[in-house]
Amino acid sequence: MPEAIFFDLDGTLADTAPDLGGALNRVRIEDGLAPVPLERLRPVISHGVRGLLRIGFGLHPEDAPYAALQERVLSHYEQAICIETTLFPGVAELLALLDDKGLPWGIITNKRSRYTTPLVEALSLAHRAVTVVSGDTAGVPKPAPEPMLFACKVAGVEPRNCWYVGDDLRDIQAAHAVSMPAIAAAYGYLGDGSPPELWNADALVQHPAEIARVIGLS
Repeated sequence: MPEAIFFDLDGTLADTAPDLGGALNRVRIEDGLAPVPLERLRPVISHGVRGLLRIGFGLHPEDAPYAALQERVLSHYEQAICIETTLFPGVAELLALLDDKGLPWGIITNKRSRYTTPLVEALSLAHRAVTVVSGDTAGVPKPAPEPMLFACKVAGVEPRNCWYVGDDLRDIQAAHAVSMPAIAAAYGYLGDGSPPELWNADALVQHPAEIARVIGLS
């Protein structure tokens, strides 16, 4: 049994696309534009507002209107952060199994703590996770190794003896940067880059139920 298992949040534990996409579309509606179908937004959710504004407005961080639109989207999101967000099917059962086996688990996300904390609390995960590391917790976000090292230090575990599960290439890169085995969550958002089969993950799962087998719990 590993010493601990860590998870990305958006696209791995929780399907946050409806609320994030809803925030973008409320801004578009305010500006007299039609909503973007959620299925167009879902692949970029792991990239946060940067991905949303690229699809919704064709903007990049260096563009002049970007900062103002970013704040509008985030304001809408903060006001409705867990309305339609749910855990992915099978996640609740997986976390219950980890709790039953006494295996510590935590969250390492690039989402800023301003949004991570209320979301994790709304999902009733905060009191169960051994640690919750946000994008601004360790000074730099994934794929930098610092968030992974911070989580392991808090949990009192060695990276090489743990697993990390994520739905984006940078999740796998961050885990491997500290010699932590990594699982690619193919049921997640995956981004719009290379397919997860090319990420060099140590395992690839199509459903959260498969994770228990990969880490040796079933």
